[in-house]
Amino acid sequence: MIELLRKRRSVRQYTDKPVEKEKRDILSEALLRSPSSRGRNPWEFILVDDRENIAKLAEAKKHGSSFAKDAGLIYVITGDRDMSDMCVEDCSIAAVTLHYTAVSLGLGSCWIQLREREKDERTKSEDYVRRLLGIPDSYLVLAMVAIGYAAETPEPHPDNYLQKHKIRLNRF
Repeated sequence: MIELLRKRRSVRQYTDKPVEKEKRDILSEALLRSPSSRGRNPWEFILVDDRENIAKLAEAKKHGSSFAKDAGLIYVITGDRDMSDMCVEDCSIAAVTLHYTAVSLGLGSCWIQLREREKDERTKSEDYVRRLLGIPDSYLVLAMVAIGYAAETPEPHPDNYLQKHKIRLNRF
């Protein structure tokens, strides 16, 4: 696991090679095996592989989502806030599980925050994606994770990049 942690970097450039069905199935299984508070599993995931919808999803934010147009697929991470008060946390855990599974399969990925973000001055990112994909209003639209074969492979962060002073022993 530590090797996956060392290798995982946000990837924003993808090749046009499609992600194979076998890998998509593994990614989906990883999401469904993600832990959640009290086993409530308040998350729902939308796998988007349609090029037209991927292009539209890439427009979900003013800044920081346009690169997703070249991804092989996008998972939209949503959660039923009525099912669990830990919805945001559970969805975040699932998204992180997805990132590390992608790395283990030789794929690149990048988180795209949607909750509390704006598409433009009049439209929240969540609302835009909700309308585009038919997501019920009661669901949070937390994030998207763009996935594909990396066109570039960023080097792992070196050990001296780690902020080791942020680990405290026994007390703050």
